[in-house]
Parts: sequence; structure tokens; C-alpha cells
Amino acid sequence: MSTSFLLETYAKRLRLPAIKRVYKEIAHDAAERQIPYEEFLLALLEQEVQQRDANQIASRIKHAKFPYMKTLDQFEFSAIPSLNKPKLLQLARCEYIEKAENIMFIGNSGTGKTHLSIALGKEACHHGYSVQFWTAAKICNELMEAQSQKRILQLERQWLKTDLIILDEVGFVPLSRTGAELLFQFCAARYEKGSMIITSNLEFTEWTQIFKDEQMTSALVDRLTHRAHIFAMNGDSYRFKQSIQRS
Repeated sequence: MSTSFLLETYAKRLRLPAIKRVYKEIAHDAAERQIPYEEFLLALLEQEVQQRDANQIASRIKHAKFPYMKTLDQFEFSAIPSLNKPKLLQLARCEYIEKAENIMFIGNSGTGKTHLSIALGKEACHHGYSVQFWTAAKICNELMEAQSQKRILQLERQWLKTDLIILDEVGFVPLSRTGAELLFQFCAARYEKGSMIITSNLEFTEWTQIFKDEQMTSALVDRLTHRAHIFAMNGDSYRFKQSIQRS
């Protein structure tokens, strides 16, 4: 059997696809430049580690179920001059997740709240954290279904293991009384245990429209904002401006 055949066979058995793919090229380069064996081996292992890291990031991004992909580089900060760009870039380092802190984007529709939440979520995936993206309406439906099947505690335990939950469009769609109560329980359960990014088109004083009960609303806002980074996203519609530019 040839050396190449054996190398590829062993790489496959040991589940080293990157090494199997690049070893010939790296071996040729090492021979030409008389690279020591240790450096050749290091170069091979680096390729394998980099490929595995990339695969894990891709897996976390897929599991997050973002509705679409957005990055901080794509966001036009000039559209909202009052937005604290240095603070957002600092948060992209994801230290807030280690501290179980929240991020809240509050303001008009179309100003880029979802864009920024996805961009920060993607950064979290790159930093090794598990992320899940939900709209408020969808997570309420999931919670009500779980309650009817008597698996609500199981579902909450599962979500508490997620490092970062993105809760989009809070207040955008009216919730039923049961849905609002379950959403309150879910958010309260993550208090000081796991980070959340929340977007809403309603000011906090208007959240009674969502949760129906003034006392419950006050208790939830108090928990969510206790250790939170809050950004006011008020201005002209970001999407509308882009539509005008395309036109």
C-alpha cells in the first residue's frame, strides 16, 4: 500500500478531515523549505484545529436559528448618531454573558434593533456561547404548547442551559393573558442566571399593554433592567431609508 493511501485511511479513521485534505500541500512546502518535522506536524494540527473551530461556530449559528444573518459592520451607525457605538463594540466581546447581564434595544420600528441583536448573537456564537433567537409571539406559543403537554419545566430547564436568549419584537404582537404570564415566568427564571437580548418598540411605561398586569409588569421590568445595557433606538426608519436609497 502506498504511503498516501495509508495516510488518508488513518486520517479518515481518526476523523481528521482537514489533515487528509491539506497534508500533501503542506508536506510539499515543508520539503521545499526544509521545515523541521515538528513544524510540519504543527502546521497539520493547526489546520485541523482551525477547521474544527469553524465547524463548531457554524453549528452554533445554525442552532441559534437566526431569521437572517447580520453583522455589526453592516449596521449604519450614522443613521442613529445618539447610539453608543463604542459601547456596542465593547459588548461584542461578550463579557456581559459571563456576568449574566442583559441588553435591551428600545425604540421605533425599522431602526435596526433586530439587526443589532442578531449581530451580537452571531458574535456570541463566534466566542463559543450557545444562542437561541425567538420572537416574543413564537416563544409564547411554544410555552403554551409545552404547558398543555405538561413539559413546561423541562423546556425551561433546557433554555436555562442556553448562554444567550434573543427575544425579539416584545410588544409588537398582542399576547394572550396566559402567554404573557408564561413569558413573565420565563424571563424571571433567567434573572441573574443567563443573558438576554430584548428588542421592543414600546417604552417600559407601555409594557402593561403586553403583560396586562401593572404589578407583574413592574416586577419584570425591574428584573430585566437591573443589570442591563439599555439602548434607545429612536429615529427615522432604517429600513425605509434603505428602500428610498434603492429606489
